[in-house]
Order: sequence, then structure tokens, then C-alpha cells
Amino acid sequence: MTASPFDHPFLSGLLGDDEIAPHFSAEADIRAMLSFEAALARAEAAHGLIPAEAARKIAEACTGFSPDLASLRSAMAKDGVVVPDFVKQLRAKVGEEAGKNLHLGATSQDVIDTSLMIRLKAVVFLFAGRLSAIIAALEGLDRQFGGNRLMGHTRMQAAIAISVSDRLNVWRAPLATYRDRLTEQSFPVQFGGAAGTLDKLGPQGPAVRASLAQELGLSDTRQWQSARLPIADIAGLFASISGSLGKIGQDIALLAEMGGEIEVSGGGASSAMAHKQNPVAAEVLVSLARFNATALSGIHQSLIHEQERSGAAWTLEWLLLPQMTMGTAASLRLARELTGNIKRLGTG
Repeated sequence: MTASPFDHPFLSGLLGDDEIAPHFSAEADIRAMLSFEAALARAEAAHGLIPAEAARKIAEACTGFSPDLASLRSAMAKDGVVVPDFVKQLRAKVGEEAGKNLHLGATSQDVIDTSLMIRLKAVVFLFAGRLSAIIAALEGLDRQFGGNRLMGHTRMQAAIAISVSDRLNVWRAPLATYRDRLTEQSFPVQFGGAAGTLDKLGPQGPAVRASLAQELGLSDTRQWQSARLPIADIAGLFASISGSLGKIGQDIALLAEMGGEIEVSGGGASSAMAHKQNPVAAEVLVSLARFNATALSGIHQSLIHEQERSGAAWTLEWLLLPQMTMGTAASLRLARELTGNIKRLGTG
């Protein structure tokens, strides 16, 4: 049993996403944190801050290391972050001598935020592909039905006739913009040390950060541990994507309600009325758009990161951003299914 509909035993059949959910698993988070520690050791060795042999042992230990999850859970309850116990366990694996060089100059937030960026980068790549598939499906509908007529509506009242192409162009245009923005999205490394000043690395701090970013395939950006625009930006983009897909869902639900101008296969069954085919996917697109719009306000609250680090605002991000990502994933999945199920649109 789970409190989240995105991985609930049966609600996830509608709202979940088997391709995206693994990126928010404990296993994926741990792999990304291990990638951070191995890459940091290599970067620091390259700049002469730790011995090359120590970096080799750290990277070797990070390969296949499986921490004690029960210990991490207990430590999280006490420390509020998972990294102190995670590093303690990893040091035991690395060995006393090389372990002195593990996590040098880093802090918990560096590991956790960078892990998130590594995983979001992979997710956004998949999202861009899904948007391309939806755009292609809309283009196919345009080729097939674009010359047909629809009754245009303004303020929920019949207005004048429009073409199917007119409606499809409105659906398609923002999706192409979002795909381009996803492709161009920056995923910055977070590396600032105790208070964002990289104090333990001295003048070599920025160079180590640049090498760390290169090792991880992330962008080199000055620390953002208390300036959370990278999080707000990606959350805003996710909310915009689900919002535009919600507009498509709302339009299709209204077309289905009026009847005569659309035929969609694969509708949902009713337990009381066997003749009905409910526009489930279209309705859920509206729900997910509203969910992400609501959650985005919470992400904007987390921009209020007091002083050099906030525990409260940071925890708020942990509660909201994974849910927004899963909501966006479900929106993209359902929109692709829905556009593929349209068998007729408009009147000839």
C-alpha cells in the first residue's frame, strides 16, 4: 500500500509510469550519489588535491557498492539527510587510508542536488522523445482530417466554423516549444561545500567543480544551494507541459460530450451504464494539469531558501518535484495514447 497514486497498486495503472518511476527509486538515487563521489575523487586527483591511488580505490569501491538501507533510514530520521551515514558506510568499504580523501570539500547538499540533476537529465531526454511522438501523432491527424470542419467555441458558446487544422495547430505549437526547451535545458552540478564557498579546496575550488561537472556530463555553474532557480525552472516547464496537454484533454472531452465531431476508441467502461465509453484519458490530462499547477506554487515557496542553506525549503522540494515529474510523465503517456486513439475528427 502507498499514499502516492503514482505508485499505488492499482491507481498507478492510470497515473503511474513504469519508465520514469525507476529514476526516483532509492537504487537510482544511490547510483547517482556514488557517481558523484567517484567523479569528485577523480576530479580532485586530477588537480593534485588527493593521491591518484586514493581516487582509484574510491572509484573502485563505488562500483557495485550497496549501502545498508535500514541504516540509511535510521540515520535519515536523525540527521535529516542521508549523506552522513552513506559516506560513513562508503568509507568503511574504501578503507581507512583512501577513505580520508572521500567526499573531500563536499557537503550533503552537493551530493543530493547533483544526484537529482543526473536523474532529471535522463528523465528530460525521455520527455523530449515523448513530445516528439505526440507532435507526430497530431501531424498525422492534420494530414488525415485537417480539411474537415469544427464548430469553433468562444466562452463555451458556439462561435464560427473553423478547420480541424486550426484546432490542431493550437494544440501542437506549444508542444514544439517545450520540446526545444527540454533539449536546451541546463542541468548544473551542485558543488559548494559547507557554506557554498568551497573553502576546503582554496583557489582550486572552481577548477575542481568544472572537472566534476565534466565527469558527470552536467553544466559547470557556481553553487546554487540557496538560489533554487534550477529547480523552479524545471518545475515550471513541467507544469507548462502538463498544462498544454490538459488543454488538449479538455478540448477532446468537450468534443466527446457534444458528439458528432470526434470518435475516440479505447474509452473507459461504466459499472452502471454498459453503453458508455468515458473519455478517461482526456479527463485525467485535465486533472494532472491542475495537479502540477497547484504543486508549482509550492516549488515557488521553496525559492525562499534562508541564508546559506534551508532544511525546510529543501524538504519541500523533495515532497513536490518527484510528484510533479511523475504527473508530467503520466500526462505525456496519456496524451500519446489519446492522440493515437482518435479515429475521426471534424465533419467533411
